[in-house]
Amino acid sequence: MKMLVLGAGLQGSACALDLLRDPDVTQVTLADIHPEGMPRFLARLDDPRLRPLALDVTDHTAVLAAMRGHVAVMSAIPYYFNGAMAKLAVEAGCHFADLGGNTDIVMEQRKLDAEAHDKGLSVIPDSGLAPGMVNILAAEGIRRLDRADSVRIFVGGLPQHPEPPLNYQIVYSLEGALDYYTTPSWVLRDGKLVQVDALSEVEPVEFPLPLGTLEAFHTGGGISTMPFTWEGKVREMEYKTLRYPGHAAIMRSIRELGLLDLDPVMVKGARVVPRDEFIAVVSPRLNKPEAHDLVALRVAVKGVRHDKPHGTTFDLIDYYDDANHVSAMMRTTGYSLAITGLIQARRQVIRFGVTTPDEGMPFDRYVSGLNARGIAIHESAR
Repeated sequence: MKMLVLGAGLQGSACALDLLRDPDVTQVTLADIHPEGMPRFLARLDDPRLRPLALDVTDHTAVLAAMRGHVAVMSAIPYYFNGAMAKLAVEAGCHFADLGGNTDIVMEQRKLDAEAHDKGLSVIPDSGLAPGMVNILAAEGIRRLDRADSVRIFVGGLPQHPEPPLNYQIVYSLEGALDYYTTPSWVLRDGKLVQVDALSEVEPVEFPLPLGTLEAFHTGGGISTMPFTWEGKVREMEYKTLRYPGHAAIMRSIRELGLLDLDPVMVKGARVVPRDEFIAVVSPRLNKPEAHDLVALRVAVKGVRHDKPHGTTFDLIDYYDDANHVSAMMRTTGYSLAITGLIQARRQVIRFGVTTPDEGMPFDRYVSGLNARGIAIHESAR
């Protein structure tokens, strides 16, 4: 199987590393505008199956040529490219998965459903951690009930040793994180679609020590299209990001001061986008490549089964991989994308066409894939 990964950043490189561990994979093409910038764990890998490729994803003719001959394409580039990339993959005859995170793009990709289905292709946007893994777990929790009343999802990528003032370090794109902090979140309330403000409704969430108490708050993009799918069928559904206590209040103040705005302002005669300036100043202070991270996740689904209250909770705490120098966020996001691509390439999806992970990924195969990588999902029934 020849696999193409778009993006040689942290997540794309983790995806490529994981694909190379599969004996059925004969080639991994890792495409990026600067492929020589791949992380050290991949750059030092002596595997002839890894083929770096210089590629500008805005050059659609070159992208289409690169896609041809590959079984599946996994996109770890910024979300705003993924609508075009999915269309090109279907044209090239490839399965396609991406890390997504933007509901409008997913709606655009759904327009490819009939064409992809007729060609026997699978397109699965939002195939990382959140959205991605959490959607698959939530859908399984719903399937186990006769009636699902509540779906609550909590996820956070955190430093193992937090440092003030934000108690946060970059575990993926800071641009993406700020997008989530400024985009309203779709939720279900009384079975109806409602948008709520990002960074709102802060609440404590308890995890086993040494993690302890975290705070959870609304952010956009983490639940994909599930509220639209389950409107009128599930009473309450929401996604919240986890951080160490106090983070939301600081970020809300930064946002309200206009430092995350996208409209340019004049600064000493030059037009400056506040968010771009914020990223340029803050990124070096939050980018700590040697610091170890963790990922905390909880998906709690409650409802009725056999006329009795019942629920399933899925928990995960995953840590930085010291042996391979792979972060917890890369393991849970990049490996998730690789698992999705491998299931697609083996034609083991639930349905061909365009599906979100909760619609297209077989739960048992997906979770078995996580377990094989040491990513352990713990279940409890209540």
